[in-house]
Amino acid sequence: MALPAALVPLRNSVFRTLWGAGVIAWLGMWLQNTGAGWLMTTLAPDPLIVSMVQAATIMPVFLLAIPGGAMADIVDRRIFLIGCQIWTCAAAALLAILTLSGAMTAPWLLILTFAIGIGSALNNPAWSAVVPELVPREDLVQAIALNGIGFNLTRAVGPALAGFLILLGGPSLAFSLYAVSILVVIVSLVTWRRNARHFTGLPREHFLSAMRAGMRFVRNTPAIRSAMMRTIAYSIPCAAPWGLLPLFVRQELGLGAGMYGVILGAMGAGGVASGMLLPMFRARFSRGQTVLLCTLSSCAGMALLSLAHHWTLAAFGMLLFGIGWTSAYATMQAAAQLVCPPWVRARGLSIYQLAQNGALTVGSFGWGWLAVHIGMPVTLAIAAGVGAALAFGALGFRIEAFVPVTAPARSENALMPEAPAAELVPLLRNARGRVMETAHYMVTSAERDAFMGIMREVRLLRGRTGAQFWQLYENVAHPEGWVEIWSMESWTDHLREAGRLSDTDRAVLARAANYQHEANRPARYLAADP
Repeated sequence: MALPAALVPLRNSVFRTLWGAGVIAWLGMWLQNTGAGWLMTTLAPDPLIVSMVQAATIMPVFLLAIPGGAMADIVDRRIFLIGCQIWTCAAAALLAILTLSGAMTAPWLLILTFAIGIGSALNNPAWSAVVPELVPREDLVQAIALNGIGFNLTRAVGPALAGFLILLGGPSLAFSLYAVSILVVIVSLVTWRRNARHFTGLPREHFLSAMRAGMRFVRNTPAIRSAMMRTIAYSIPCAAPWGLLPLFVRQELGLGAGMYGVILGAMGAGGVASGMLLPMFRARFSRGQTVLLCTLSSCAGMALLSLAHHWTLAAFGMLLFGIGWTSAYATMQAAAQLVCPPWVRARGLSIYQLAQNGALTVGSFGWGWLAVHIGMPVTLAIAAGVGAALAFGALGFRIEAFVPVTAPARSENALMPEAPAAELVPLLRNARGRVMETAHYMVTSAERDAFMGIMREVRLLRGRTGAQFWQLYENVAHPEGWVEIWSMESWTDHLREAGRLSDTDRAVLARAANYQHEANRPARYLAADP
């Protein structure tokens, strides 16, 4: 029987197994979050200290997202994910043991919550980066949406289940089940037989160098920068309900925790419905149009919430908000993910996710501050208006489908530099100095504009493949003569440069090679210290 379009990625057995394990882990995460917040109200019933539980969860993302992405790219991602889960499981188990024994204190709760946050911060970029390995390219957007569906399903039932478990066995029961849920993920990762990595014969990238290469790649890849700008434009206004909804339900609607769960569950239901409907939207609209419609849906939900005096209107508003939330994030993340090659995928996604989480954090604090001064209903209405304005203002940042360009054969037009001198070959592998590379071009005045257009693309691809410096020079005595100069961090990085080129990059270089001549071959120079 054919699967519905929304569930097509589940036909891939490994993705199905890891997705199911992820859903169980997300459910456990909601048990831990709810149990930790409730336990802190007993250990230290101070609003500031209680709020520090959430801060201890989020802070590791800002500290470790980029290092975690670098680690996930330079070591085997499966092994890295297993290590992250073991760390998180150990912290969760210790949390359960201390709580069950009655030895838990407020400082220990914050420390262990921070430790769990470290595991999540390191895990998330790597987990996102393996999805393209599990499904074909055409299923990637819906695979990301399915992750959103799973997350929203657990968000809808997790807090309510946590409340029941706390009544049944106290917070220690919720913490214990969280540790068990992580064991399920570990088992699924251990049984995954990941395809062998392609070995280049080069040593692994150094940690700090890998971080710098990841940031250079993002800086020189317009598609990722556009996806980041779109996610920032969406996240800042749409952070308002996350920061204000609990207090809005209590003070403006006069309802208790049970109805808060119902209203929050409506958002989860909207997220599930959105993920199921996403294939239909993708068939009719471009990525940019999909994000625009999703943003307007979320803004309409915030506007209805601002007008609500009864729980039904508030729930409907959060339903609309959730419909936009899941599909907007799935579409924007896929836009970033599809342009990240395997060698830098986790690093690129970690920087993207850092922008997303940063925008949500800034938005939450900003709307909370504004609500103190002008009230929550007016603040939510303003957030809705700002979100709609930013949605249209961000349309210039294009995230449309990327069409790869087929490169010509390597030998066509491409001039290769001379081989290293025999006496330097034994030294180059361990050489620490920078490597400067040059390419000479002959350009007539009639070809100048076309050549400069190609060089704009060349500048970006040099940066993506690791160049620390790039510059184009014109010969002032002979204006038809041009020289391109760029430098790599080391000889090993220079050797990695060719392997980091995409087919589209090679096509650009082949166009540039039309301006080169045999007499002016590219050259390489190793930095020397006098």
